[in-house]
Amino acid sequence: MLNSTITIKIKQRLNKLDSQDYDNIECWQIVEAFNKAQVEWVRRQLHGINVVKEGDEQTTRRKDDLQILLQTYSLNIADKDYYYSGLLPDNYLQWKRVDIFAKKDCCDKRPMMVYLAEEANLRELLRDKSKQPSFEWGETFATLKGGNVNVYTNDEFDIEAADLIYYRQPIKIQILNCVDPYTNVQTTQEVQCEFKDDIIEVLIDETVSILAGDIESINQFSRGTETAERNN
Repeated sequence: MLNSTITIKIKQRLNKLDSQDYDNIECWQIVEAFNKAQVEWVRRQLHGINVVKEGDEQTTRRKDDLQILLQTYSLNIADKDYYYSGLLPDNYLQWKRVDIFAKKDCCDKRPMMVYLAEEANLRELLRDKSKQPSFEWGETFATLKGGNVNVYTNDEFDIEAADLIYYRQPIKIQILNCVDPYTNVQTTQEVQCEFKDDIIEVLIDETVSILAGDIESINQFSRGTETAERNN
Protein backbone atom coordinates (compact mmCIF):
# COMPACT_ATOMS: atom_id res chain seq x y z
CA MET A 1 0.00 0.00 0.00
CA LEU A 2 1.36 3.41 -0.97
CA ASN A 3 2.06 6.07 1.65
CA SER A 4 -0.38 8.37 -0.13
CA THR A 5 -3.15 5.80 0.38
CA ILE A 6 -2.18 5.35 4.04
CA THR A 7 -2.32 9.11 4.55
CA ILE A 8 -5.77 9.41 2.97
CA LYS A 9 -7.15 6.52 5.04
CA ILE A 10 -5.79 8.00 8.27
CA LYS A 11 -7.25 11.44 7.57
CA GLN A 12 -10.55 9.89 6.55
CA ARG A 13 -10.89 8.04 9.84
CA LEU A 14 -9.92 11.15 11.76
CA ASN A 15 -12.50 13.12 9.77
CA LYS A 16 -9.76 15.52 8.61
CA LEU A 17 -9.94 15.15 4.82
CA ASP A 18 -11.52 18.57 4.28
CA SER A 19 -10.88 20.17 7.63
CA GLN A 20 -9.32 23.63 7.60
CA ASP A 21 -9.23 24.13 11.36
CA TYR A 22 -6.28 23.98 13.76
CA ASP A 23 -6.56 20.21 14.06
CA ASN A 24 -5.19 19.53 10.58
CA ILE A 25 -2.77 16.60 10.67
CA GLU A 26 0.63 17.29 9.11
CA CYS A 27 2.69 14.69 7.26
CA TRP A 28 5.36 14.39 9.95
CA GLN A 29 2.68 13.62 12.55
CA ILE A 30 1.36 10.78 10.39
CA VAL A 31 4.88 9.41 9.85
CA GLU A 32 5.75 9.57 13.55
CA ALA A 33 2.46 8.01 14.68
CA PHE A 34 2.55 5.26 12.02
CA ASN A 35 6.13 4.28 12.89
CA LYS A 36 5.21 4.24 16.57
CA ALA A 37 2.17 2.07 15.76
CA GLN A 38 4.39 -0.41 13.88
CA VAL A 39 6.69 -0.94 16.86
CA GLU A 40 3.82 -1.20 19.36
CA TRP A 41 1.93 -3.68 17.15
CA VAL A 42 5.01 -5.88 16.60
CA ARG A 43 5.90 -5.96 20.30
CA ARG A 44 2.33 -6.91 21.19
CA GLN A 45 2.27 -9.76 18.66
CA LEU A 46 5.62 -11.11 19.86
CA HIS A 47 4.65 -10.98 23.52
CA GLY A 48 1.09 -12.20 23.09
CA ILE A 49 -0.70 -9.21 24.64
CA ASN A 50 -3.64 -9.24 22.25
CA VAL A 51 -7.26 -10.27 22.35
CA VAL A 52 -6.56 -14.00 21.86
CA LYS A 53 -3.20 -14.10 23.73
CA GLU A 54 -1.31 -15.36 20.67
CA GLY A 55 2.41 -14.73 20.87
CA ASP A 56 5.48 -15.36 18.78
CA GLU A 57 4.89 -18.28 16.33
CA GLN A 58 2.03 -19.74 18.38
CA THR A 59 -0.32 -19.77 15.38
CA THR A 60 -0.04 -19.83 11.61
CA ARG A 61 -1.17 -16.21 11.47
CA ARG A 62 1.58 -15.06 13.83
CA LYS A 63 4.19 -16.98 11.84
CA ASP A 64 2.92 -15.47 8.61
CA ASP A 65 2.58 -11.91 9.93
CA LEU A 66 6.00 -11.73 11.59
CA GLN A 67 8.20 -13.78 9.23
CA ILE A 68 9.22 -10.65 7.33
CA LEU A 69 11.03 -9.43 10.46
CA LEU A 70 13.07 -12.60 11.05
CA GLN A 71 16.73 -12.14 10.11
CA THR A 72 19.98 -14.11 10.25
CA TYR A 73 23.09 -12.21 11.31
CA SER A 74 26.63 -13.63 11.40
CA LEU A 75 28.06 -12.65 14.76
CA ASN A 76 31.62 -11.38 14.84
CA ILE A 77 32.48 -13.16 18.07
CA ALA A 78 35.58 -12.68 20.20
CA ASP A 79 37.05 -15.14 22.70
CA LYS A 80 36.72 -13.83 26.28
CA ASP A 81 38.35 -16.78 28.09
CA TYR A 82 35.30 -18.81 29.26
CA TYR A 83 32.77 -17.30 26.82
CA TYR A 84 32.52 -15.74 23.36
CA SER A 85 30.93 -12.35 22.85
CA GLY A 86 29.43 -10.61 19.80
CA LEU A 87 27.64 -7.30 19.28
CA LEU A 88 23.91 -7.31 18.59
CA PRO A 89 22.94 -5.71 15.22
CA ASP A 90 21.69 -2.12 15.27
CA ASN A 91 18.16 -3.10 14.21
CA TYR A 92 17.79 -5.83 16.84
CA LEU A 93 14.34 -6.11 18.44
CA GLN A 94 13.94 -9.57 19.98
CA TRP A 95 15.87 -12.81 20.40
CA LYS A 96 14.93 -15.94 18.47
CA ARG A 97 17.94 -18.25 18.70
CA VAL A 98 21.70 -18.58 18.15
CA ASP A 99 23.22 -21.31 15.98
CA ILE A 100 26.87 -22.10 16.72
CA PHE A 101 29.51 -24.57 15.56
CA ALA A 102 31.87 -25.68 18.30
CA LYS A 103 35.21 -27.47 17.97
CA LYS A 104 37.64 -29.29 20.19
CA ASP A 105 41.14 -30.65 19.53
CA CYS A 106 39.98 -34.23 19.81
CA CYS A 107 36.88 -33.96 17.63
CA ASP A 108 35.38 -32.50 14.48
CA LYS A 109 33.28 -29.36 14.72
CA ARG A 110 29.63 -29.88 15.62
CA PRO A 111 26.46 -27.81 15.95
CA MET A 112 25.38 -26.94 19.48
CA MET A 113 22.02 -26.36 21.12
CA VAL A 114 22.07 -22.89 22.71
CA TYR A 115 19.57 -21.86 25.38
CA LEU A 116 18.93 -18.24 26.35
CA ALA A 117 19.59 -17.92 30.09
CA GLU A 118 19.29 -15.19 32.71
CA GLU A 119 22.41 -13.18 33.51
CA ALA A 120 21.45 -13.39 37.19
CA ASN A 121 21.88 -17.19 37.15
CA LEU A 122 25.25 -17.20 35.33
CA ARG A 123 27.42 -18.52 38.19
CA GLU A 124 24.94 -21.24 39.13
CA LEU A 125 24.65 -22.40 35.50
CA LEU A 126 28.42 -22.60 35.06
CA ARG A 127 28.74 -24.63 38.27
CA ASP A 128 25.77 -26.98 37.78
CA LYS A 129 26.94 -30.23 36.10
CA SER A 130 23.57 -30.73 34.43
CA LYS A 131 23.37 -27.20 32.97
CA GLN A 132 26.94 -26.04 32.31
CA PRO A 133 28.31 -25.96 28.73
CA SER A 134 29.06 -29.46 27.42
CA PHE A 135 30.69 -30.34 24.11
CA GLU A 136 29.86 -34.01 24.70
CA TRP A 137 26.14 -33.35 25.00
CA GLY A 138 26.18 -30.56 22.41
CA GLU A 139 24.57 -28.00 24.71
CA THR A 140 25.41 -24.61 26.13
CA PHE A 141 23.70 -21.34 26.99
CA ALA A 142 23.88 -17.64 26.14
CA THR A 143 22.98 -14.41 27.89
CA LEU A 144 22.27 -10.88 26.69
CA LYS A 145 24.18 -8.04 28.35
CA GLY A 146 25.15 -4.52 27.34
CA GLY A 147 24.14 -4.93 23.69
CA ASN A 148 26.12 -8.17 23.37
CA VAL A 149 25.35 -11.87 22.95
CA ASN A 150 27.56 -13.89 25.29
CA VAL A 151 27.81 -17.62 24.47
CA TYR A 152 29.45 -19.62 27.26
CA THR A 153 31.99 -22.43 26.80
CA ASN A 154 33.40 -22.75 30.32
CA ASP A 155 36.72 -23.13 28.49
CA GLU A 156 35.61 -26.62 27.38
CA PHE A 157 35.58 -25.92 23.64
CA ASP A 158 36.03 -23.19 21.01
CA ILE A 159 33.36 -21.58 18.85
CA GLU A 160 34.12 -21.50 15.15
CA ALA A 161 31.02 -19.67 13.88
CA ALA A 162 27.85 -18.18 15.33
CA ASP A 163 24.65 -16.97 13.64
CA LEU A 164 22.03 -14.92 15.45
CA ILE A 165 18.44 -15.39 14.32
CA TYR A 166 16.38 -12.46 15.60
CA TYR A 167 13.41 -10.19 15.02
CA ARG A 168 14.52 -6.82 13.67
CA GLN A 169 12.87 -3.44 14.04
CA PRO A 170 10.27 -2.71 11.33
CA ILE A 171 11.43 -0.31 8.62
CA LYS A 172 10.23 3.23 9.29
CA ILE A 173 8.13 4.80 6.57
CA GLN A 174 9.14 8.17 5.11
CA ILE A 175 7.09 10.61 3.04
CA LEU A 176 8.95 12.56 0.37
CA ASN A 177 9.56 16.26 1.17
CA CYS A 178 8.12 15.92 4.67
CA VAL A 179 10.05 18.04 7.19
CA ASP A 180 10.77 16.43 10.56
CA PRO A 181 10.37 19.16 13.23
CA TYR A 182 12.63 17.25 15.63
CA THR A 183 15.61 17.40 13.27
CA ASN A 184 14.43 20.11 10.84
CA VAL A 185 15.53 17.81 8.01
CA GLN A 186 13.47 17.33 4.84
CA THR A 187 12.96 13.75 3.69
CA THR A 188 14.59 13.14 0.31
CA GLN A 189 13.06 9.74 -0.45
CA GLU A 190 9.81 7.84 -0.19
CA VAL A 191 9.96 4.71 1.99
CA GLN A 192 6.88 2.49 1.85
CA CYS A 193 5.59 0.24 4.59
CA GLU A 194 6.97 -3.30 4.26
CA PHE A 195 3.99 -5.14 5.72
CA LYS A 196 1.15 -6.77 3.79
CA ASP A 197 -1.93 -4.67 3.05
CA ASP A 198 -4.10 -6.49 5.61
CA ILE A 199 -1.58 -5.69 8.36
CA ILE A 200 -1.31 -2.09 7.16
CA GLU A 201 -5.07 -1.75 7.61
CA VAL A 202 -4.63 -2.74 11.26
CA LEU A 203 -1.67 -0.36 11.60
CA ILE A 204 -3.80 2.45 10.19
CA ASP A 205 -6.32 1.91 12.99
CA GLU A 206 -3.44 1.86 15.50
CA THR A 207 -2.15 5.13 14.04
CA VAL A 208 -5.59 6.74 14.15
CA SER A 209 -5.85 5.78 17.82
CA ILE A 210 -2.48 7.44 18.58
CA LEU A 211 -3.30 10.63 16.68
CA ALA A 212 -6.82 10.80 18.10
CA GLY A 213 -5.38 10.58 21.59
CA ASP A 214 -2.98 13.42 20.76
CA ILE A 215 -5.80 15.73 19.61
CA GLU A 216 -8.25 14.48 22.30
CA SER A 217 -10.73 13.04 19.81
CA ILE A 218 -12.36 10.44 22.05
CA ASN A 219 -14.66 8.79 19.49
CA GLN A 220 -11.89 8.20 16.95
CA PHE A 221 -9.55 7.03 19.72
CA SER A 222 -12.02 4.40 20.92
CA ARG A 223 -12.89 3.22 17.43
CA GLY A 224 -9.25 2.96 16.32
CA THR A 225 -8.22 1.04 19.47
CA GLU A 226 -11.13 -1.39 19.35
CA THR A 227 -10.84 -2.05 15.60
CA ALA A 228 -7.09 -2.64 15.73
CA GLU A 229 -7.39 -5.08 18.64
CA ARG A 230 -10.40 -6.90 17.16
CA ASN A 231 -8.49 -7.56 13.90
CA ASN A 232 -5.36 -8.94 15.54
